[in-house]
Amino acid sequence: MKKLEDILYKVRIIAIHGNRSVDVNAITIDSRKVESGSMFIAVKGEKFDGHNFIQQSIDKGATIIVCEDLPAELKDNITYIQVKNAHEATAYIAHNFYDEPSQKIKLVGVTGTNGKTTIATLLFKLFSGLNYKCGLISTVHNQIGKEIIPSTHTTPHAISLNALLKQMADEGCTHVFMECSSHAIHQHRITGLHFTGGIFSNITHDHLDYHKTFDEYIRVKKSFFDNLTSDAFALSNLDDKRGTVMLQNSPAKKYYYSLKTLADFKGKILENVLTGLVMQVNDKEVHFRLIGEFNAYNLLAVYGAAMCMNEDSEKVLLILSSLTGAEGRFDYIISKEKIIGIVDYAHTPDALENVLVTIKKLRKGDEQVITVVGCGGDRDKTKRPEMAKIATEFSNRAIFTSDNPRSEDPNEILKDMEAGLNSAGKRKSISITDRREAIKTAVSFANSEDIILLAGKGHEKYQIIKNQQLHFDDKEVLKEMFELLNK
Repeated sequence: MKKLEDILYKVRIIAIHGNRSVDVNAITIDSRKVESGSMFIAVKGEKFDGHNFIQQSIDKGATIIVCEDLPAELKDNITYIQVKNAHEATAYIAHNFYDEPSQKIKLVGVTGTNGKTTIATLLFKLFSGLNYKCGLISTVHNQIGKEIIPSTHTTPHAISLNALLKQMADEGCTHVFMECSSHAIHQHRITGLHFTGGIFSNITHDHLDYHKTFDEYIRVKKSFFDNLTSDAFALSNLDDKRGTVMLQNSPAKKYYYSLKTLADFKGKILENVLTGLVMQVNDKEVHFRLIGEFNAYNLLAVYGAAMCMNEDSEKVLLILSSLTGAEGRFDYIISKEKIIGIVDYAHTPDALENVLVTIKKLRKGDEQVITVVGCGGDRDKTKRPEMAKIATEFSNRAIFTSDNPRSEDPNEILKDMEAGLNSAGKRKSISITDRREAIKTAVSFANSEDIILLAGKGHEKYQIIKNQQLHFDDKEVLKEMFELLNK
């Protein structure tokens, strides 16, 4: 329980109507979760407007209403707080209600289009290996020490996030590593948090269904670094053409990592094979278990962040050399016939090209590359033809199939993809709506030492078709198809 005046610090208030000296038992943006003595915050979402549920919340026992637009009729026994921005207010209120948990830990945020999950996961594994108790907030799952907690969003909502950070702090976590998605930054889910540091991986074409323009997408990502404090570090990829722009106005201490030019943390790939990477990191030669140039960048980002937090270089490199990446990120299995199957979350044109370029570099001879890829429904349509074009350009065969079609007709999504193909691309591709059948077909096309890439879903264990979430696991299906080859 908290006093109302204690949880309004930093909230931009327009007006307060009613008793200010009331207790707050709980805070929520979901009217279904209201209980007696709750504060209900009416936020305007993409699908629902919380203002339409104010009366329902009062009926369920809410005694404080936070809103942007006051109701026509104000009840005598209710305290109404009118705010400038309800999303922003939610973040500050949550941070205050849960005793400012980000002040009690070293919180590092990772943002960018690709690499967020791998960087955050590697940081969690590295610092756990350095004998710190750590927390992880990621697309794949959340984790407190050894306890795994399922995740529903890349970055949870502000109330859930602050509750989770409080739990982490209360359970003795000293370091927490968190993915910061562009949606989360724009929707103020991370507003009010104190970050020890921020990491930028790269920025490419994604989420334009939400942000509308690429410039707006960049602006949102950049705002994360603009809001870091002067005692934080900001670490950016110097090889990304917007790597310096990201940190331009940041008051944080600025550092860069690079494979191509001089930087604070300089890497050079000496060997890149299926058994891993051999890299020179600053002046040390190290063998890593991770594969590919994109992972070389991820490893440099992790190493750089550890150095920014004053960890010992030799210990860090020793632990990093033994680590594997995140589930569903260049996750591979080999069949008895020596067919290599790779499951990867690549769901943007740039990520798909990165994975396929890596595979091309790993090939020893004339092995076929067979790519199975789809595009999500109700999401950015402009990347569909681009994904298809990249798949056919860098593969011997491409099979277009369903990803998470959601409310869209999967066949219409496939048509959008096919529109990006020239005549050569059309000859190398087929479309199979059913994803299981597409994977089965890819395996039937493959010979010994051929490489099959299943792109787009990675760690996901489901497919969203219409309004149903059905169990579907690319790696599970691939193993099943490999086993059928032996029967």
